[in-house]
Amino acid sequence: MPRSSEPLRKLGFLTIGLFDEADPRRGHEATLAIIELGERLGFDSAWVRHRHLQYGISSPVAVLAAASQRTSRIQLGTAVIPLGWENPLRLAEDLATVDILSGGRLNPGVSVGPPMRYDEVKGALYPDTSDTEDFSYERVRRLMAFVRGEAATDFRGTEGFEEFSDRVQPHAPGLARRMWYGGASLRSARWAGEQGMNFLTSSVVKAEESEDFAEIQLSHIRTFRAHHPDGDRARVSQGLVVIPTDTASPEQRAKYEAYARKRMPRTASPQGPARMMFAPDLVGSSAEIAERLHAHAGFQEVDEVAFALPFSFEHDDYVQILTDIATALGPALGWQPSA
Repeated sequence: MPRSSEPLRKLGFLTIGLFDEADPRRGHEATLAIIELGERLGFDSAWVRHRHLQYGISSPVAVLAAASQRTSRIQLGTAVIPLGWENPLRLAEDLATVDILSGGRLNPGVSVGPPMRYDEVKGALYPDTSDTEDFSYERVRRLMAFVRGEAATDFRGTEGFEEFSDRVQPHAPGLARRMWYGGASLRSARWAGEQGMNFLTSSVVKAEESEDFAEIQLSHIRTFRAHHPDGDRARVSQGLVVIPTDTASPEQRAKYEAYARKRMPRTASPQGPARMMFAPDLVGSSAEIAERLHAHAGFQEVDEVAFALPFSFEHDDYVQILTDIATALGPALGWQPSA
């Protein structure tokens, strides 16, 4: 049943971490500064996107390792790591290391499928195995097994002066319970539930049984929980683009509204052969956005969110948007900032 009467329990945000090719450090430092600001504002979580061969964060695990040393409380997540680019065993080592460094605050989100523009990149990524690589859910199963501490080899013991483990080291207790699957289809929602993972649902879904975004998202959430061992208590985080304008300047408001108008046509009907549906960006006062969210069938089913920051804004815009989310929109949704 819808749970629209329940207050929002966890509030997070997602950033893409763009940078200038000529000065990449500045962009990465800006991303870290935004995460630090999020902690000061009381956000429960900060998430980073993953971009390969683009001018966005290509190594979110490394960025979150740095963020873990500049923060002490906020949860740190990836939304999402496309596993087609990764070796599950090596990624499990990296995730466990950062989780240990963060004090158990890492929330890795992953997805499957061939890498974007695979025909053009496969020669560099998998020069010898590009035609035989498995990009199915099996890649997630392998990663989850290593994260849980299952054996990666049949050898354990001492050889000469070196001691060897048969499982990934360091082992991070509790990390497996904080693994998320980013899904946009009924099949993914069901599979993630059957695996006992957490579920990330974003502003992009696959139009299967409906062409109404909120109805589609609602069906994904309910399908996930129907197949999860924890049922209605299984964790789902919703990620929509919200842009509150409470303290925005007139120039910022005009820019935000133009941004949303430019992206609006893609929300009218399913896009492309995969029939992907996009949620409209929510721009307006916090009171207006809260009203629209309370009427959103997907939002009514969740008690935690990770609102996505727009792609191409300036640092000062992100500061204003995050501050308004934390001080106005969050409280309007019943959320209270963490101490």
